[in-house]
Amino acid sequence: MQTFHSIEEIPGNFGPSVATIGNFDGVHRGHQAVIQEVIQRARALHARSVAVTFDPHPVRVVRPQTPLRLIGRQEQKLDLLAQTGVDAVLVLPFTQALSRLTAREFARAVLRNALKAVEVHEGENFRFGADAGADVRELSSLGEEFGFRVRVHSATERRGKMVSSSAVRGAIAAGNMRAARQLLGRSFEIFSTPSPGRGYGSRYTVPTINLAPYEELLPANGVYITCLELTGERFGSVTNVGNRPTFGEESFAVETHILDFHPISLDENTQLRLRFLDRIRAEIAWPSPQALKEQIGKDVARARHYFALYQALPGPNSQP
Repeated sequence: MQTFHSIEEIPGNFGPSVATIGNFDGVHRGHQAVIQEVIQRARALHARSVAVTFDPHPVRVVRPQTPLRLIGRQEQKLDLLAQTGVDAVLVLPFTQALSRLTAREFARAVLRNALKAVEVHEGENFRFGADAGADVRELSSLGEEFGFRVRVHSATERRGKMVSSSAVRGAIAAGNMRAARQLLGRSFEIFSTPSPGRGYGSRYTVPTINLAPYEELLPANGVYITCLELTGERFGSVTNVGNRPTFGEESFAVETHILDFHPISLDENTQLRLRFLDRIRAEIAWPSPQALKEQIGKDVARARHYFALYQALPGPNSQP
């Protein structure tokens, strides 16, 4: 997949193309459906398939006072877009100047001049241009002027629920990992590194890892069955997201206890991939460390049962 970080990086001979524009936060099932149609149409038209996205998320520029935690970091989004098989991604730096472009100016500069689009695919709620003032009807009118057709896609449904980035965020924020997985088409996961200042040596011999501070979306405080990948290995794990109230500490942490642990090579730059599979319980202030220890034993037993069950099943369910 080619990745362009500005219009100026796009070669003059690029195109024709079939394009779609969006934030693609989470690259969920709805995004995937539109992108697959873009890829198929591009092949049929002997064109290139292109996804146009933004960095940072437009809300962080036009409404900086509005808190927004994303489903994943920018590099994760690009990796997920690459996995769809799209030919190219254009990442437009979202600035105040870009936010003031009219719909017509955007369509002319990006879709006609830079991408030489012959077809554009968008969801029915798509809006663009200054103050998000234009919709798919205006996009269709601009397509007639600039030489591209517009295909409008209905929202994707999954088990009776509309698939959207806001719906995914809601499921994750509620700790509902099963609902998030249905909407995303995969388990929710975060990429991070070990927390700095923890005294990691060349060989790490403690089966609990604290993740470095993470600025994007995390599940609701609680205990989760997780899968931790690092240094080419995959471990079943149990993860606590929260403030560890039993010890009177109001310091937020994502703390992962590795099952079937063995000493591993680890430092503060080691890349960690943590997949959230299911929620065990809410975070609770236990009456004593001993009570917490007993509950952790129960949490570990439940996680082991989960992994044993899914590994016994054939097909993709054997890889939770």
